Amino acid sequence: MPQSQLIHYALSRPGGREVNEDTCKYTNHKKQFCYVVADGLGGHGGGDIASQTATNATITTFRRWPSISSNSLKSIIHNADTAIRKHKETAPNLANMHTTIVVMLSNGKHAVWAHIGDSRLYHFRAGRYINRTRDHSVPQVMADAGDISERAIRYHEDRNRVLRSLGDERSLAIDSISKPCVLQRGDAFLLCTDGFWEHVLELEMEAELAKSNTPEDWIKRMVIDRLLRRAPSTYDNYTALGVFVQ
Repeated sequence: MPQSQLIHYALSRPGGREVNEDTCKYTNHKKQFCYVVADGLGGHGGGDIASQTATNATITTFRRWPSISSNSLKSIIHNADTAIRKHKETAPNLANMHTTIVVMLSNGKHAVWAHIGDSRLYHFRAGRYINRTRDHSVPQVMADAGDISERAIRYHEDRNRVLRSLGDERSLAIDSISKPCVLQRGDAFLLCTDGFWEHVLELEMEAELAKSNTPEDWIKRMVIDRLLRRAPSTYDNYTALGVFVQ
């Protein structure tokens, strides 16, 4: 397959909160692409610093060693985790900060992705949702065990209990790495935080994708027609980054 063109659009908002602890970044280096979304946790100013630290480290690592491989993803996740841990050592008041992360790398022919926590990547092909990352969370474990439905994850009382994050006290297991995906024209990807996917169902993502000619159209339709009509006044920060393969 010849190299496809990738176009993207990203949107990040504080929602009903005073501080936006989400961060998203993108870089194109030597015709290779890196997209990253992170949702900071910890409060007291630590969440935003954690997500910014992780995404900055991601972009720095990728630009230093631009490669579309599982090893590259492992290095990116490891370096982002290390950057947060080092920051915590120099700022004791931020000892509780940590963050989720989801990263996608592509050269226009293939894509690979990885995540930590409950920030997600969705893959759509021929206009249909075909795959997503599996959350490192309590309700995801319950859904995988058949105790609750996939849809019930959004409404479960423990939906914010993340079992794995960057900067966590526990040693980090980096095992949620996709196999290389051969891209097809018309593929679409959505990287997003829980503040987004909790309010937009997969069928709604498909419906808005069918109406959209660009990633910007898609993201804005999902926010305006779905998320903002459904979210409560105290809703969380939300971030979404859409990628179209052309």
